[in-house]
Amino acid sequence: MTEIQKKLFELADSNYKKFQSSLVPTVNADTIIGVRVPALRKYAKELNKNEAEAKKFLKSLPHKFYEENLLHGFLLEFIKDFQTAAEAVNKFLPYIDNWAVCDTCHPKIFTKHTKEFFPYIKKWIKSPHTYTIRYAVGMLMTFYLEDDFNAEHLQMILKIKSEEYYVNMMRAWYLATALAKQWDATIRIIEEKKLDLWTHNKTIQKSTESFRITDEQKKYLKTLKISAAK
Repeated sequence: MTEIQKKLFELADSNYKKFQSSLVPTVNADTIIGVRVPALRKYAKELNKNEAEAKKFLKSLPHKFYEENLLHGFLLEFIKDFQTAAEAVNKFLPYIDNWAVCDTCHPKIFTKHTKEFFPYIKKWIKSPHTYTIRYAVGMLMTFYLEDDFNAEHLQMILKIKSEEYYVNMMRAWYLATALAKQWDATIRIIEEKKLDLWTHNKTIQKSTESFRITDEQKKYLKTLKISAAK
């Protein structure tokens, strides 16, 4: 066992392991140690100070344990050079096998380089790998729904054809957030019923549960729900 793995086991909480296993059903329960996220983030901060050890760990893919993958993602967030961060994420994506690791790796440096980052998203969103697609959609939602928004992004979401639950759930999450932030451009997709049935209705559900959508908008969205019979 590596020193990092030993440290993770020292931080383990057996009760939390059971809870975490239920949240990430795509992960083998035997690979879950049971470390809470705040403790992992604190350890990532400590480990990042040891540059040699951190770099060695980031090169040791694939990892054995679920928490090692979370730790990997948290360490990537400390990278201050855009190109280095983007390439490190690109290398890591094929090894992600669950939504939790996928959704918690957000290098802050991307905020300052949205133009340079966009080609990576365009590449990842066409990937055959479930969590690479999910990550790309998540990045569009995180960094491109304000000043950098473009209607082209909505078309990218529409072009995704997948039967994967974790892909389509992220598509619905993106569109619900887009409705909150870019209503005029996004509502047309719902009105014209351009999505598959499940994602269409899940988008409406998530929107009507959002505090960022007005009551009037929610009422209108409910009229656009499609019944399975149709």
